[in-house]
Amino acid sequence: MAFVVTENCIKCKFTDCVDVCPVDCFHVGPNFLVIDPDECIDCTLCEPECPANAIFAEDELPEGQEIFAELNAELSKKWPSITEVQDAMPDADEWNGKEGKLQLLEK
Repeated sequence: MAFVVTENCIKCKFTDCVDVCPVDCFHVGPNFLVIDPDECIDCTLCEPECPANAIFAEDELPEGQEIFAELNAELSKKWPSITEVQDAMPDADEWNGKEGKLQLLEK
């Protein structure tokens, strides 16, 4: 069972999780990170590192966030791998915790 990046990462894109991933399973898009479920080894290291609390085990996704399992799988095949910490989005702190960001996802 893989871990999944959910809606709260959109427009935040903190990369603390990338730094602790032993298998480099994160991929980066314009305003969101995803986890490749085929590469994730379920080590749990990324989940507590996310300042936006946007990472969950696939079987523990919050209600309404189930679509993100499919989005992570789909977008991880299109987006490049990210292996080093980068700056968050310029207004990440303002977006952190806001609901209804799915329509803001840039693919």
